[in-house]
Amino acid sequence: MSSRLKRGALVASAVITLVGAVLPVPAYAQQESPTLQRYRELNTQAKEANEDYLKAVEDRDARQAEITKAGQDIEAANKTKAEAKVKEDAFRGQVDTLSQASFRGARFDKLSALLTGTSAKDFLARSSALNVLATDNNTALRELVGAVNAAADAEKKAADAQKTATEARDAAAKLADEIKAKKADLDRQINEITSSLDKLSAADRAALQGELDKGVYFPGNGIAGKAVTSALSRRGDRYALGGSKPPVFDCSGLMMWAYAQHGYKLPRTSREQYKVGRPVSKSELQPGDLLFYGSSAATIHHVTMYIGRGMIVHASDYGIPVLSAPMEKGGKDFFAAKRPIG
Repeated sequence: MSSRLKRGALVASAVITLVGAVLPVPAYAQQESPTLQRYRELNTQAKEANEDYLKAVEDRDARQAEITKAGQDIEAANKTKAEAKVKEDAFRGQVDTLSQASFRGARFDKLSALLTGTSAKDFLARSSALNVLATDNNTALRELVGAVNAAADAEKKAADAQKTATEARDAAAKLADEIKAKKADLDRQINEITSSLDKLSAADRAALQGELDKGVYFPGNGIAGKAVTSALSRRGDRYALGGSKPPVFDCSGLMMWAYAQHGYKLPRTSREQYKVGRPVSKSELQPGDLLFYGSSAATIHHVTMYIGRGMIVHASDYGIPVLSAPMEKGGKDFFAAKRPIG
């Protein structure tokens, strides 16, 4: 081959190599299989259903707390009413006695003492006695009015508490039916997920889990940093909706448990956890910050914890253990980040 031909062949080879290097990988090679996509959709739907179910349970518990509080208020009001009634009866008798004395001719003033007295000394003695009687009568009247008002106020409080208890009972009964329906729907979705998991291919299972991160992190000694360390200590634990303690967690259960190990209480659900702390941008994330996923605050379905170096720890889906991973693995619908402490 001539040198000219050789040079031409080398140039053509270089161009082919360059084109091969810069051409994008075919789209089908980057996409997940329809089976795996459907599996992820099922998990997201189930997590949304779980959030709805847990919210209904929390609402029922709140109504039950209202019923208990209302019962205590009724008991306290009835006790106050009874005590006021005893006091009312006692002072009503005293007022009646003094009033009857007045009607029989006693006059509670110094003029009466002057008109009936026989001497200056007698006048002073009578005035002193009548002042005492008048003072006693005024005191008795004030005490009587106070007891009557206290009894009426206690009766109103008892009625208000009874109304609250009745409304809370009605709401709790309605929520009980709602919870039953939501739990049935959630169980159905979980059964569908576990059945679909068995149908995933080995390649889909590998793609589902991704590359396991076994990195060591040093998030700091504050509560948030310690919560990160606690969450990381559960890597490898099993995922299941409703899990909130070792060795089984769901996303919000892991966050709640990790912070609880260091004395900080987070709410149970990811939607309620979103209401805690202050917002932070992605550019200012610190270990311990919580990242939320969903189209809005009302549809949040997943939460992860930032651990540093662009990484998160989370309990994500059935078939995937608690693990640490790059932030983008948290989900495609990142909504917001919150700093629970600080």
